[in-house]
Amino acid sequence: MNPNSHDFQRELEKIFEMGEEKAESYVEIISGNLHRKVGGYPGRDHRMPICCQVMKRNMRKDDQILEQPSSGKGATLRIRYKLPR
Repeated sequence: MNPNSHDFQRELEKIFEMGEEKAESYVEIISGNLHRKVGGYPGRDHRMPICCQVMKRNMRKDDQILEQPSSGKGATLRIRYKLPR
């Protein structure tokens, strides 16, 4: 089964929670790594555009895009999320 936006959202929230439990001030997430954790990547039917949309939708004022592919939606999107959320 291919992941959907809820799957990516749940995994992001888990990563945020783990970072907060460790008292980290931020987490950096790369879209390719997130998609691999959720499943279905790499593969013909990957959901990278959805993964990137979810990552960007979770950004807040103090978060930063550190790296972004020219299309804006690719496996190299890297976002630093400030913790706590």
